[in-house]
Amino acid sequence: MTRSVWLKADNTVGSWEERKHRITAGLEAGVDWVLVDETDVGRVRELGSVKVAAFKDAGEDEVDIVDASMDMEPDIFVVGKHGEGDGTVDLPSDFSGSADLTTLRRKDDRAQGSYVRIFDEDYEEFAEAAARDAEYTIVATEDWDVIPLENLIARVGTKTNLVAGVDSAEAAATAFETLERGVDDVLLDTDDPDEMKNTVEVRDRSDQETLELSFAEITQVEETGLADRVCIDTGSLLDDDEGMLVGSLSRGLFFVHGETADSPYVASRPFRVNAGAVHAYVRTAEGETKYLAELQSGDRVQVVDVTGHTRKSLVGRVKIERRPMFRVQAEVTTDDDDEVDVIETLLQNAETVKVSTKGGRKAVTDLEAGDEVRVYYEEGGRHFGEKVEESIIEK
Repeated sequence: MTRSVWLKADNTVGSWEERKHRITAGLEAGVDWVLVDETDVGRVRELGSVKVAAFKDAGEDEVDIVDASMDMEPDIFVVGKHGEGDGTVDLPSDFSGSADLTTLRRKDDRAQGSYVRIFDEDYEEFAEAAARDAEYTIVATEDWDVIPLENLIARVGTKTNLVAGVDSAEAAATAFETLERGVDDVLLDTDDPDEMKNTVEVRDRSDQETLELSFAEITQVEETGLADRVCIDTGSLLDDDEGMLVGSLSRGLFFVHGETADSPYVASRPFRVNAGAVHAYVRTAEGETKYLAELQSGDRVQVVDVTGHTRKSLVGRVKIERRPMFRVQAEVTTDDDDEVDVIETLLQNAETVKVSTKGGRKAVTDLEAGDEVRVYYEEGGRHFGEKVEESIIEK
């Protein structure tokens, strides 16, 4: 599931200058959507690249004269403000007579989203009804209560993109975790730039998988001569406990640390992973695999720490050079606990290339038989990078 952070910036926030300040801070923090009044769409487009949702026919404050060529069309329209959704108009006893729901059901795509404030159980039912026709259902609970969210997640399921109103990163984390599945997106209502950044970080963490890493015992380390070696230079700094998963066999990938440590010979390069030979696999941001030779600037790869937590990282540059290599071979115990599988990879013969062992990071030049190294092992194979359950022989 790919989650998003929305930022509420309609005229309830204040004047246009106040809204502009909030939107600018949100863009810098990395929010995905901005929710504004219809009259502000063009002005938001001028501020930067972001998806824009607009309350339909809402926003009666001052409207500046704007360039006629400006893009005034939002990505989606949202109904509910100044209507039944926010309690301005009473809910009808029969939802078939609802003006908000009628707008959602129109075949001319007049609105694709609904906004509902959950005051009581009747509004829960109204949100559920809106979810049947809305691509996005935004719900704001009183005092950020969790129970209405739990009810809606259970009832609505995947019928709609459920967006929960929150006022903090902590509330966003709770919304993303409610009933384990969580909501799809959150609508953040705050002026605090730090809270915006923290919420975006919560989004990023919730999107990432956690891998179950294990240990394999080194059986052989041998010099193999020259090969084309790939360094992956990322657009973000790596922590000391982070690296990437690479290997010659897709079922067994070795944890190779980033070059975050200084050495007597070269300065640290905390954005780089010396990943191995061009034929090897590396895990991508989507959890698939890709040949190192195929990587290029703009791709996204998966960075993993020693506990198995992952995050996405942008590839800024790939360097391929002819270098002397080691062939590293290891044995891993399979899930059957009585069978041993052999995995291997090619790594550069260099003191700066380090793998993760039970005793900490260790240079590949110091590896020897009997060392236990951290790996990611999964039975089965890969077809065009995607995991498949079939018999594939790699050796």
